[in-house]
Amino acid sequence: MSLGAIVGILVLGWAVSLANGEKVAVARPDAASLAGQLLVATPEMNDPRFTHTVIYMIHHDPDGAMGLVVNRPFKEVPIALLMDRLGMGGHGVGGVIRLHYGGPVEPGRAFILHTTDYATEGTQVIRGGIAVTGHPEILRAIGAGKGPRRALLALGYAGWAPGQLESEIRAGVWVTVPADPALVFGDNYNEKWERAMARRKIDL
Repeated sequence: MSLGAIVGILVLGWAVSLANGEKVAVARPDAASLAGQLLVATPEMNDPRFTHTVIYMIHHDPDGAMGLVVNRPFKEVPIALLMDRLGMGGHGVGGVIRLHYGGPVEPGRAFILHTTDYATEGTQVIRGGIAVTGHPEILRAIGAGKGPRRALLALGYAGWAPGQLESEIRAGVWVTVPADPALVFGDNYNEKWERAMARRKIDL
């Protein structure tokens, strides 16, 4: 897919979200919630969309679950270009931002996972120093050097109906491990799955 096509999809997704006043559906995690943890695909996972994926869970309750894949980057895009296409004006904004495959659901919808040293409209703190923002104003802060210390832009998300994720975990295709900013935002993407699985062994 060309850069222009990717930017067009991303901008359309953000424009629709803004027009509808959408917010990220994030529940406050409780003791039974997987929100704030990593969901790691085991070797038994036979769905190619999720093979060797590491997913940061941003929502989990009896109504369903939602997470963002954090180890499948695919393109870098100039921040100023995104802002110009959004009609926000990219003047004075520099740098690029790496796009990630966040999951197969709503691939045009964008989310930014980031450290909690930054917040703007619609920012939801999840757990352990990690938050998620769906409003594109965060791009201006990142491009101006005033954004969060670490950030990851995901297109699309992984979603599960009520009880579906629990069933898949019982079937052995997923395991859960603790998350932290170093693993979520690290640049060694080829090692994230191995590091996450190693964390599972430590927990055992």
